[in-house]
Amino acid sequence: MPVAASAIYFLNLRGDVLINRLYRDDVGGNMVDAFRTHIMQTKELGTCPVRQIGGCSFFYMRISNVYIVIVVSSNANVACAFKFVVEAVALFKSYFGGAFDEDAIRNNFVLIYELLDEIMDFGYPQNLSPEILKLYITQEGVRSPFSSKPTDRPVPNATLQVTGAVGWRREGLVYKKNEVFLDIVESVNLLMSSKGSVLRCDVTGKILMKCFLSGMPDLKLGLNDKIGLEKESQLKSRPTKSGKTIELDDVTFHQCVNLTRFNSEKTVSFVPPDGEFELMKYRITEGVNLPFRVLPTIKELGRTRMEVNVKVKSVFGAKMFALGVVIKIPVPKQTAKTSFQVTSGRAKYNASIDCLVWKIRKFPGQTEPTMSAEVELISTMAEKKSWTRPPIQMEFQVPMFTASGLRVRFLKVWEKSGYNTVEWVRYITKAGSYEIRC
Repeated sequence: MPVAASAIYFLNLRGDVLINRLYRDDVGGNMVDAFRTHIMQTKELGTCPVRQIGGCSFFYMRISNVYIVIVVSSNANVACAFKFVVEAVALFKSYFGGAFDEDAIRNNFVLIYELLDEIMDFGYPQNLSPEILKLYITQEGVRSPFSSKPTDRPVPNATLQVTGAVGWRREGLVYKKNEVFLDIVESVNLLMSSKGSVLRCDVTGKILMKCFLSGMPDLKLGLNDKIGLEKESQLKSRPTKSGKTIELDDVTFHQCVNLTRFNSEKTVSFVPPDGEFELMKYRITEGVNLPFRVLPTIKELGRTRMEVNVKVKSVFGAKMFALGVVIKIPVPKQTAKTSFQVTSGRAKYNASIDCLVWKIRKFPGQTEPTMSAEVELISTMAEKKSWTRPPIQMEFQVPMFTASGLRVRFLKVWEKSGYNTVEWVRYITKAGSYEIRC
């Protein structure tokens, strides 16, 4: 793997060096002068985060009022360098109580130097897990008065945690009630024509878990994805059961997932971290179940009047319902007066965003509420420009519904002590960029 950093600098907004660390001898200690002269003083900080000056490359990122600059003179892994910066800032925040700025660096420079020596070796990133580093770097940082109070945790064997295969979970955890909470949260991104045809649609989802399990459990998650079901039928030598299957795209996993087992068996097997974490992310582009269909009709009656009619149909089951539904219908800036008729919810004109805002607190499935509005416009002497109609936007949240059709088939928990586990599964679909042309 190419080196990630030869030197790292922490600068304030004036360009003063707060802290720096040289990891390799292929760059000089005065390289920060080139950064100040050629980048900071030329007002080019916002153009590109990667710059080459002479024979060196500079990768920089601004966090609060601090610039973090990485300098390399050889072939470097840029993605690894920026990932290192993000993880290092998260580590510093965990020690400083959530704060990372110039004052936090000045108050904790001894601790930062100690951490910098541990998290990178000769330009190669090492372990940046706060849970692991806090086991043997026990010095507490100077916290801001507004930072959160640290939680007291027992300190297990640090050597076992650092060298063991499961570095994200402490040993010796004990709970009176062993529970697993699983949330499938999806965001629907849609662009629909005024006649109801879908122009662009996809779903981005993530599986969130909250585990309160004793010992060192091994979990196995089964989904109704097409590849996983086909692989399971091959291993068991029996045909796949009927039912909807989906194809997952762009899947990324938490580091706890056994990727070797996933590649061979197509099952998500893992030893979970304690508490809350994001197990996986995915995207769906085919076979999306839209929760709502919007049919707008906007008529411009001369220069001073408009009629707006919007029908919204909930496509999900009649026993389900959506919460916090908001439909924003754009109107011209010269709107003077509006009057509404709605079959459900409330509507009003919001002049600050030039929209008619229709809100429905609880939206049952298989219903079609409508809104009719008369809009009076101010007649101006200026030359009338054609009104470019922005799209209608929707906000909503539908519990126990997935736009992708993703379902949890099983969640198995195995632990050598054989305790009983309670599993809770919840589905939530919400609006991402849900737009309808009018």
